[in-house]
Amino acid sequence: MNIRQAKEKIQELKRIIAENNHRYYVENSPLISDYDYDMLMNELIAIERMYPDLITPDSPTQRVGSDLSAAKKNEFRQYAHRYPMLSLGNTYDITEVEAFADRAEKGIGEKFTFSCELKFDGTAICLTYRDGKLFRALTRGDGTVGDDVTENAGHIGNIPGTLKGSGYPEEFEIRGEVYMPYKAFDRLNAERLRDEDAPFANPRNAASGSLKLIDPEEVGHRGLECTLYHILGDNLPFATHNEALEAAASWGLPVSDKRKLCSSIDEIEDYINFWDTERKNLPFATDGIVIKVNELPFQRSLGYTSKFPRWAVAYKFKAEQALTRLRSIDYQVGRTGAVTPVANLDPVPLSGTTVKRASLHNSEQMQLLDIRIGDYVYVEKGGEIIPKITGVELSRREEGTAVPQFPAECPVCGTPLVRDEGEAKFFCPNSDGCPPQIMGKLVHFISRKAMNVIAGDATVEQLYNLGLVRTPADLYDLDKQDLLRLEGWKDRSADRFLESLNASRSAGFEHVLFAIGIRYVGESTAKSIARHFGTIDAIMAADKDALLAVGDVGEVIADSILGYFSDEAHRNEIERLRAAGLNMSMEVQDAPLSDSLAGKTIVISGNFSISRDEMKSLIELHGGKNSSSLSSRTSFLLAGNKPGPEKLKKAESLGVPVIDEEEFNRIAGIAQADSAGNEEGGQLSLF
Repeated sequence: MNIRQAKEKIQELKRIIAENNHRYYVENSPLISDYDYDMLMNELIAIERMYPDLITPDSPTQRVGSDLSAAKKNEFRQYAHRYPMLSLGNTYDITEVEAFADRAEKGIGEKFTFSCELKFDGTAICLTYRDGKLFRALTRGDGTVGDDVTENAGHIGNIPGTLKGSGYPEEFEIRGEVYMPYKAFDRLNAERLRDEDAPFANPRNAASGSLKLIDPEEVGHRGLECTLYHILGDNLPFATHNEALEAAASWGLPVSDKRKLCSSIDEIEDYINFWDTERKNLPFATDGIVIKVNELPFQRSLGYTSKFPRWAVAYKFKAEQALTRLRSIDYQVGRTGAVTPVANLDPVPLSGTTVKRASLHNSEQMQLLDIRIGDYVYVEKGGEIIPKITGVELSRREEGTAVPQFPAECPVCGTPLVRDEGEAKFFCPNSDGCPPQIMGKLVHFISRKAMNVIAGDATVEQLYNLGLVRTPADLYDLDKQDLLRLEGWKDRSADRFLESLNASRSAGFEHVLFAIGIRYVGESTAKSIARHFGTIDAIMAADKDALLAVGDVGEVIADSILGYFSDEAHRNEIERLRAAGLNMSMEVQDAPLSDSLAGKTIVISGNFSISRDEMKSLIELHGGKNSSSLSSRTSFLLAGNKPGPEKLKKAESLGVPVIDEEEFNRIAGIAQADSAGNEEGGQLSLF
């Protein structure tokens, strides 16, 4: 390779790596495997070693991958890391681990130990504690600056807000990994598949995406966990890395109990070999082993390169993969009519389970793979509900293998499929006559975030197959004798279902609007529409311009709402649900009064002239949003009498304005009563 060819290849590799960095760190939807990415990086490193004059400061070999993006800078305040947050050098070759150990021995020149730990497959986080309390949580960012996710980190169950015990430094940083256990990942993807949202590819992407959610309460719902593994600070009283982690554990911080001290490369290799097998039994994803020099003075003497510490290296396991034969492809129809191809495979063991089916996602993915019925295919499973096919072994393709034809008609009801412009998926438009769509809508209607009825897919399927239910309104016509026809149901099961169904009648109008399943109208959009119009009749009477006046509604959603309510069957369904006792309007006290607080996120603290619940309702009635904790995105702290001192202190540190009730009323445009208008000399009731 001459210098001209090297320049061209370097530019090509930089472009590909930059594109995949953005997909990995920012969008949390990588296009290639970790192994393939590392091979690209290794190729770039090799060429730059051949031609060191071609190395530039912006080369990905000289910089840490960044989870920052221009699009996200307005969502999270950013702060500089006190200490650079570097990556680890990594390898898939045990001989390179041996070389690392040899370099460490030569550089140190005396006896020392290694700390071997699991490499958690999640997203990096840096926590700062001051005076025993969580002060700030930052993402890795670009290694120099990170996004402030303190509020979200506070909703991760095993990250303590206050340390326990004593002896911790006045201020220190501790770094680690936020990850999503398989159980939480499966639950989240099941919800996304039910709602026909794209499932996360793996737990790492799910964890990274969840940590950057705007709603901290939803972060808490995601089931994230954290493991911490590196303490930094001034004059820390520890001689070894292991001693520091033991102290952290005594303060209530989550550290791994799977680490081991090793004295030789043989012990390191034994540890690696053990976990390469045993990791399949862990409840979370781990993609390798981190080997660190244990003694802190030796870490300092070995120092750092521009990108990596010289005292640590990561050995990465190759992705678990299996080769098996594709027998056939099924085409499944979901709640919104989306048709998804699913491959039927010869059973093959993978990640502790036997895999028989794998997702092919859509017709474009099938074309990209150039897949044939009868092909031998590579299957990977990183915690996915349905494993994915990542490639075809072309050397084993037999002559005459058939190219699968994506159906032109719905595989269930026979209706011609359609595909909207810009969409990757085909849809069955027979939304009210296609059995899987009908059952999917019923499951959606009774789901936790909709009407919250105690039942699931199996119950809905039985009710449908017995001809008892076709639309949500049919649920409210069921009696106990109907339910006792279901397989395995006894008196108590029927009673619990009917009690739950009756309780759903008290669900708010916004839940009803979400539950009826208008395409593209999600939970938050349903709430915005319900508050804007107040009643179902006003929504049904609205034209497109009126719908577009709602902040969360664009052209696509407006057209979907108009199309839904133009169908007489849907309007009849609404009337049946109304007759069943469901709320078709906002309660009087919940009807929107104004939009004077629109776009504002407000935290309240202290006592007011009305109850705290009434104050929260008042904020929502004027278009504002309540939050339980302060962040850089908080518009202001509303402080009454005796506000919490911690909240006041945090508001000051974040630069969040603090206002009193009088100022709040002025901003919201709430008229104040004077003493002449009130015999008691106090404020008039706000309701």
